[in-house]
Amino acid sequence: MVLFTDGGSTKCDWVLLDTTGKLVLKTQTLGLNPTVLSSEEIKHRIEANAELKTVFNTVETLDFYGAGCGTITPRNKLRNELDDLFPKATVTVQEDLAAAVYAVTTAPGIVCILGTGSNSCYFDGEHIHAPIPALGYSIMDEASGNYFGKELLRDYFYKRMPAHVATAFETAFNLNPDDIKMNVYKGANPNAYLASFAQFIFSKEITEPYLLKLVDKGIRLFVNCRVQSFSEAPNVPIHFIGSIAHFSKQIIRTVLNEKGLQLGTIIQRPMDGLMAYYQQKIKTG
Repeated sequence: MVLFTDGGSTKCDWVLLDTTGKLVLKTQTLGLNPTVLSSEEIKHRIEANAELKTVFNTVETLDFYGAGCGTITPRNKLRNELDDLFPKATVTVQEDLAAAVYAVTTAPGIVCILGTGSNSCYFDGEHIHAPIPALGYSIMDEASGNYFGKELLRDYFYKRMPAHVATAFETAFNLNPDDIKMNVYKGANPNAYLASFAQFIFSKEITEPYLLKLVDKGIRLFVNCRVQSFSEAPNVPIHFIGSIAHFSKQIIRTVLNEKGLQLGTIIQRPMDGLMAYYQQKIKTG
């Protein structure tokens, strides 16, 4: 049986297929980003899922695609925990960019992730090229959930947020400064915590002018840093994965048009495309 994941910092989706490609199990755990979680917390989050525990000793192939898996040290940390929990499985751990590519295209293009974090790569039709490392929420992650969460918090506390928006923001979240600092500097998932504030923007169609301006700024920054850095950008479609991309699609379309870039596909949830990829892979052997 083949188990594969779409692992973000906030949540991780798991799908198990049998040898014919039939769906056996579909479940979810909390996020498993190894750059921000300890080995103990990773193990605890997986073991907390009762459905996964029933297949620990039966899975033969485990392909994990996850946020925070773009460099060797965190990738090895996660693989060690998966090796222990799934002793009969051949385990591979790759960056979530690979899952995004498999979910959205088989042809050359630039593939972008806008989730809790953000990232991009160029896919030449066979190989993934990601020359810029993903350095996480404190340095990069333009136009991600944690980026917009930080922007909202800054604007609120610097009193740059319009009064009616600030009132709604206060109603929606605990904005006690002590609690915010504890979650950011001592919490297990500071990036996911910051991203939780972005739900204020990305849970419905964006119509508030202040929020539209905020999102436009973030998308332009992302395109400048993470799309136009590829020399291939003018010649291939630009695909986007994630809820932030889904709710920002009109802004994305406008920004790309202004820059003479071609918008490809926008997918809110990549797991369906990833499952189709694996079912085809099993079918063709």
